[in-house]
Amino acid sequence: MHIALEPRADGNILAWFNGYSVGLGKFSTAAVEQAQRLRTGLPLTSFSAARSAAVREVDLLVRRLARSGLLEYRFGPPKGGNDHVIIEPQMPEYWPQVAKLAANDRIVLSRFAYMRRRGDEMILESPLAAALFRIRDPKIAATLTSLATPQTLGKLRRQDGFPGAELIGLLLDCGMLFRVAAGSSGLRADEGDDNLVLWDFHDLLFHTHSTEGRQANPLGGLYPYADTMPPPPSVRATWPGQAIDLRHLLPESPNRGSSALNLFRARHSTRDFDDNDPITLAELSQFLDNTARIKAHWENRADLGDGSGPMIAYTVRPYPSGGSSYELELYLTVANCRGLDRGFYHYDADRHALVPISVQPQDIEAQLDSAIFAMDAPNSPQVLITIAARFDRISWKYSSIAYSLVLKNVGVMMQTLYLMAADMGLGGCAIGNNNIDRFARMTGVEFHVEGPVGQFALGRAWIEPE
Repeated sequence: MHIALEPRADGNILAWFNGYSVGLGKFSTAAVEQAQRLRTGLPLTSFSAARSAAVREVDLLVRRLARSGLLEYRFGPPKGGNDHVIIEPQMPEYWPQVAKLAANDRIVLSRFAYMRRRGDEMILESPLAAALFRIRDPKIAATLTSLATPQTLGKLRRQDGFPGAELIGLLLDCGMLFRVAAGSSGLRADEGDDNLVLWDFHDLLFHTHSTEGRQANPLGGLYPYADTMPPPPSVRATWPGQAIDLRHLLPESPNRGSSALNLFRARHSTRDFDDNDPITLAELSQFLDNTARIKAHWENRADLGDGSGPMIAYTVRPYPSGGSSYELELYLTVANCRGLDRGFYHYDADRHALVPISVQPQDIEAQLDSAIFAMDAPNSPQVLITIAARFDRISWKYSSIAYSLVLKNVGVMMQTLYLMAADMGLGGCAIGNNNIDRFARMTGVEFHVEGPVGQFALGRAWIEPE
């Protein structure tokens, strides 16, 4: 993505990218002139210290660009020359910080960090990092591979092609590297908290790269291959062989089905809600009771093969869940519900209660706006249900398939929500996008501990007057 700064005659500066513009505010002529140097690059030290008024203005401009994720940071030799590394932010407000290191500090690559080819560059990235590093110097890539085992900074300094302590500090601050205590043997347990220990590499990578919030790649229905190949057909080509026609085995009156069959046929997505007749708190209570409430508790011993496994607590709920894990939690962003204040709530499935969570009003607006955009809807859902997963609940038992089971469970819950909405005469719509960083900010829970894996819009459907 290429960013262009456009100064206006009145002093306002716009940032243009992909046909869109972002206003950055009004600045003096001196600040505008200095800002033009951002095309080729400004040293961070040139404006970090508040000297003149113009320097302070440029600092403000750069910070605003950073908050919008519109900056990248070049790392190269102090006297000029080709860039060794380019830092590309993946999260808004990333700002490069150099962690302090002593010569005897032992550091190692994060087990979540990986290098891959993108175009003609090598990329170092990690789902834990707020930025990726475009490696342009092969010697730096070689040095990084040596950090597969813990090394002291002093030993690294003696290697050919050592990139400098500043880059090592940047990588450490970003989570690509981490410190290892002397004498430690369990690298997996050394990195992060206990919840991070439970994540497999591919699961955490897929979670962060299939959601918003921790990566800057294009996301959603963008038709990225429309210019490359025609759209695939809606129906698969018929396999060769003699087909067995099943149509003559159907009942003579297909419209007279069971209540379940009629419910399946009635299910559909609703994107337009009637704000003059919103869903009521009583209806919401019934909806949650029938779809997500805990009905019973039970226990069973974990089968470790020798009868020594711990007792595990389980619950019974209206929908199936792999291994009876029931790791999914419901969070409600309420926009318009008669009898319930606008706000953000957690559904306590055990007590059948809504617990308010204090959040910033702008985060509620951002949640609802994202739902409107994702559904291409004329208005916001009356209740936006965010389905979150307590990842440790399922990864404690399952290896390699933990996140895949979470997504299967989300699919089952989505169908349950759809069918109940149809049964109650309400409207509902599944939403594919989630912003895991915003959810973490709203709940105060780290993204790898509990995070959004699905959303469902709920309300009373708008019916076109006859």
